[in-house]
Amino acid sequence: MEQDERVARAVKLFKDGYNCAQAVVAAYSDLYDMTDEQALRVSAAFGGGIGRMRQTCGAACGMFLLAGLDAGSVSPHDTAGKNACYKVVQELASVFKERNGSLICAELLGLSRPPLSPDGAPRPVLKKRPCAETVAEAARIYGEYLSQKSEK
Repeated sequence: MEQDERVARAVKLFKDGYNCAQAVVAAYSDLYDMTDEQALRVSAAFGGGIGRMRQTCGAACGMFLLAGLDAGSVSPHDTAGKNACYKVVQELASVFKERNGSLICAELLGLSRPPLSPDGAPRPVLKKRPCAETVAEAARIYGEYLSQKSEK
């Protein structure tokens, strides 16, 4: 599948109702031998800026989950591997922030109040959100990372 097809798939998944992290992860999950169900489950908690707390953007979190699958270390003593993975995440984060202005969901949405009301209930969803575009950008950035990696 070409990068543009993956970006389109991520946007479609988001528009179909999956959260931003799920959409990005599922668009690339086949590269890591994950089923759609596995991809959707592992990324489910990261939507809405991690559990709808409007912290780190879920689309960016999706990129970071994919980076872990691609470059993550599996040994607790592999310091070089951990550092290499963290470097990839930092590079992806830098590009995401440069293109979108922030990594923080609330800032991307222009929210000035907490996402939860004082009684803990979620506030109404914004009528106009840039999330589909943010999902597309995260999927595009991850595809660019993979392309650059394969050229090396």
